[in-house]
Amino acid sequence: MNEQYLKSLKSSFDKDGYVYIPGFLSLKEVQDLNENVQRFIAEKIPAMSASHYFYEDKNDIATLKQMQDLEKYDPYFKALAVDSKFEAIAKALLDEDVVCKTVEYFNKPPKIGKPTPPHQDGYYFMLDPQQAVTMWLALEKADEENGCVKYVKGSHLKGMRTHGRTATLGFSQQIVDFGTEDDVKNEIAFPANPGDLLVHHSLTIHRAGANTTADRTRKAMGLIYWGESAKEDKVAKERYMEQLAKEREKV
Repeated sequence: MNEQYLKSLKSSFDKDGYVYIPGFLSLKEVQDLNENVQRFIAEKIPAMSASHYFYEDKNDIATLKQMQDLEKYDPYFKALAVDSKFEAIAKALLDEDVVCKTVEYFNKPPKIGKPTPPHQDGYYFMLDPQQAVTMWLALEKADEENGCVKYVKGSHLKGMRTHGRTATLGFSQQIVDFGTEDDVKNEIAFPANPGDLLVHHSLTIHRAGANTTADRTRKAMGLIYWGESAKEDKVAKERYMEQLAKEREKV
């Protein structure tokens, strides 16, 4: 990645709140990543904190929908995120040194993969300033039928919207007034092929549809980076996590 290319990405990111990088990983690299995801599922889930993985149906292991903090459990995923080309993109877009906060796995199982509600990641992060990016890497084909990502262009420039509770496991908050004329006019869907990378600002509004297909999954990786200037409101975050844990106990 040369300097001019990174500057071009930075310009688009600042204007739109996201960038799309097709073919960021080769098909061979995606195959290797998929194999390591499957190895991780087989080897590591038994030792993981129960708060770090979720199923659409907790009685059916085939419906695994999300895993968090993979880099804390396995050196392969730490190497994926730290001192890597993913990190280089994050540094260029935030224009400062960064810290990887988590490596995640997402899936929408066929027929039952629920919509991801419209939200801003920064609501969960509770940062000042909101200097953070989320990366979404397609592990297989994603489209409107199985739930590709959708962004509201330029929404990162308009501040934090009001969020409220959802019943969606793994995504506890959503924008309560989503669907304004501005939202509808500026929302863009991003179908993706294996190896394509999407990166968005922590204030960019985004969502994804349900998986309505009968036999296709929608698997992806997520990597979150905070700029070194971002400071977390730890008291508010701890209070939020305690409340979330109480609500999960009721499910």
